[in-house]
Amino acid sequence: MIDVVVVSCELNNNLYYLSSNDLELKLHDDVLFEDGDDCLIGKVIKLNYKEKKDNLDLPLDKVIRICTKDDYKKYNSNIISAEKALKSAKKYSTDLGLDMNFVDCYYNMNRSQLIFSFTSDSRVDFRELAKKLASSYKTRIELRQIGIRDKAKKIGGIGPCGLFLCCNAFLSEFNSVSINMAKNQNLALNPSKINGLCGRLYCCLGYENDLYTELRKDLPEVGNIVKTPSGKGKVVSIDILKKTYKVEVSDNNIVEMSC
Repeated sequence: MIDVVVVSCELNNNLYYLSSNDLELKLHDDVLFEDGDDCLIGKVIKLNYKEKKDNLDLPLDKVIRICTKDDYKKYNSNIISAEKALKSAKKYSTDLGLDMNFVDCYYNMNRSQLIFSFTSDSRVDFRELAKKLASSYKTRIELRQIGIRDKAKKIGGIGPCGLFLCCNAFLSEFNSVSINMAKNQNLALNPSKINGLCGRLYCCLGYENDLYTELRKDLPEVGNIVKTPSGKGKVVSIDILKKTYKVEVSDNNIVEMSC
């Protein structure tokens, strides 16, 4: 087990599992931290806790220090510069006839790298664009093609539940979500009811799927023929959470059964 602190980076909306470097950190401290050979600014969202080595990429990057005024000044300057670079990238891509929908871009703290994120319906040959950007900004350019769910994670929004999107608020990675999860929970298979702002299935379908699977074990399927005190009948509906089901034993004669 290793002591780890978790830092959230607003620039790329990623979570980082880091060594505290023996610094006395507090929850919500803004810190400068290593990101490979570069460094970024983020906020401490979880203090030292024990994590299994197998769950981490070792060796861990480190927290360098709690942010100083100079760090904040450089951070804000980088944001302004990145906004200008994003406008240039959009113009260059249009001039080159590239099908690219830019989402955001950011500098790392030492400005050794400028990272752009974009979506596209097809694979994009952006080599000429990268050359133009590198020539303009005299730094290493990285262009990342991301998916529609990643775009929603970066941009954020309000879900139908009235809360901020899970992917933008706290999810660090996307787990597999399938239409079978919606069927398992007896949800209407209407895209407008089970798809999020990204157009993909709700991430939250996976949160309670294991519970629904467990509760369904003793319940019959709709359409099954079962025995009741009133005779045999066909299951016409089930209530998974109550663990009850309704059976039609004769015309307009419905009985409710429980497991």
